[in-house]
Amino acid sequence: MAAKYEVAEESVDGPYHLEKVLIPEDSEDDYKYDEVTVDDELSISEGEEDLETAVKAVRDQTDATECTTQRVTSAKHAVPKIPEVVDDFLRNYLVKMGMKRTLDCFQIEWFEMIHKGLMKTEQMELVPDVYTHNQLLDNELKNVQRERDSYKQAAFEAVETIVKLQRERDFHRMQHKRVVQEKNRLIEDIKKLKKHYASYEPALRQLNDKYQTAVRQKMLVSLERDRAVSQVQNIDSSLRTTDSSPGTRPTQKSANMPHQREKIQKSPEKGAHLLCDNIASNDAVKDPNKNTRHPKDSEFPASTRVNPYLPQIKALSSHSTKSPNFSLFKSFKAHTMAVSFLALHPRKMIVASSSDDHLWRLWGIPKGEMIMTGEGHTDWLSSCSFHPSGGYLGTTSGDTTVKIWDFAEGRCVLSLEGHIHTTWACSFHSCGDFVASCSMDNTAKVWDLNSERCRCTLRGHVDSVNSISFLPFSNILLTCSADKTLSLWDARAGLCAQTFYGHKHSCNYATFNATGDTIASCDSFGVVKLWDVRNVSAMVTMDTGPHPSNQVAFNPNGRILAVASNDGTVKIVEVASLHMSSLIAHEDAVQSVIFDHTGEHILSAGSDGAIHIWS
Repeated sequence: MAAKYEVAEESVDGPYHLEKVLIPEDSEDDYKYDEVTVDDELSISEGEEDLETAVKAVRDQTDATECTTQRVTSAKHAVPKIPEVVDDFLRNYLVKMGMKRTLDCFQIEWFEMIHKGLMKTEQMELVPDVYTHNQLLDNELKNVQRERDSYKQAAFEAVETIVKLQRERDFHRMQHKRVVQEKNRLIEDIKKLKKHYASYEPALRQLNDKYQTAVRQKMLVSLERDRAVSQVQNIDSSLRTTDSSPGTRPTQKSANMPHQREKIQKSPEKGAHLLCDNIASNDAVKDPNKNTRHPKDSEFPASTRVNPYLPQIKALSSHSTKSPNFSLFKSFKAHTMAVSFLALHPRKMIVASSSDDHLWRLWGIPKGEMIMTGEGHTDWLSSCSFHPSGGYLGTTSGDTTVKIWDFAEGRCVLSLEGHIHTTWACSFHSCGDFVASCSMDNTAKVWDLNSERCRCTLRGHVDSVNSISFLPFSNILLTCSADKTLSLWDARAGLCAQTFYGHKHSCNYATFNATGDTIASCDSFGVVKLWDVRNVSAMVTMDTGPHPSNQVAFNPNGRILAVASNDGTVKIVEVASLHMSSLIAHEDAVQSVIFDHTGEHILSAGSDGAIHIWS
């Protein structure tokens, strides 16, 4: 058991209090402690001894006890760090091996020798824990070996990575050298090609000049050929007339021949001073195709100029309360490149679009779903037009051809070739047997779809013919040209009936209203004119510029005019009041604009490849 001591200590508040001090029995020192009772520990009576002496004695005992306790505590804490002595080693060994009787004998003899003083403590040595030490060393060795193996593996991987990187470096270095050599070779080849091309530039310019001269000569030869054919036909008709005349002698016929030839030869010189209308008429009459009859040629119907849909249009006009304030209803991407033209199906809500991407497409409106796509032109498409039956589509292109597409077969069924430059537009006759086209070669042509040939060529414009359209249910053609004029033609005779003068810049487009008594035209400076067909004069002039106007369109009742402008807007003009508003339509130029059958929707197409539907 541990010895207990109670020590009186002076408190801060005044009186003494007792504190217990425990001294463990297994203390390592050999000092023998005697038990002291509380009464023996402090036998101070009041007044007999000096108070200071008693307090000092108590403090000395307390300090001694604290020192002993600290020494024992420090010894306890230090035991785990000190190696085992011989006796402890033996005890632990005997306990571990289960040798209890031997342990009892050892303990008895050990304590007897200590009690008798026969045990010499200086001969007691420490027994190092060699096994534990070896185990620790073995663990450290294994850890070091594992680290060594990991370092060795990392070193091997690093070596492999370095070798791989070196190989890649060598490969890329060789590749770089090869690329540099190829680049130098290409640079040399480009230099040689530039020199070679520079040596050919004079020849190319010369060939281009020759080509332009040949084209002009071809046009002149064509005109001369037409004149010669006309002269021969006139001479033949004169000879037949002379032969059939009674009382005329052969000598007189032969005598009159030189005079007649001379008169015919002089007529072109005399006609050179006529107006454009007369020149166009003479050239049209001299077209050899017109006088050459083909077995499959179609007959032009009688020109009644009566539109069977006029009652419906008048009814629409009387009941229509549509405000000219349109808003965007739907927009969709139709082509990857600019959309050049829109055409409306004659009866269905289907619109055809032509584009610079060499394609035409059919779209269902107002949903905007694609129905069909056609490909076949070798250059950009300039316009498209529906056949009156709705089963065919005509397209014009920069490849100088006019193609007819059959929707049922899904392919091109006819390609008309005859123009020598870009064809700008085409228009079908209401009977469906003829299609008219205009071109940059300053001419317009009327094609017979049954005989698949050109029936007549309309010459008279002195610059590119930009648009052409048939007046519905008639044989009258309307053309506009970059020579700033509009012309009305008789498609049967190939004659120019009227010419409209007034634009100061190139005319881009012209169209009739539904009744056919008014023409709307626009030019490259944004000037829009309304023409009276009967009086052959301009009724209204509006300036929508300064940007060019690309197309104009009447709504079905003719009260609203839509203008496609190059500034990306669609101009809406009320014909009666001439009030104009703008629709912010496309990101780029608006190339085409049309109304639907009821006039409730406007469709616009632009260079951004999109089609907008306005309602």
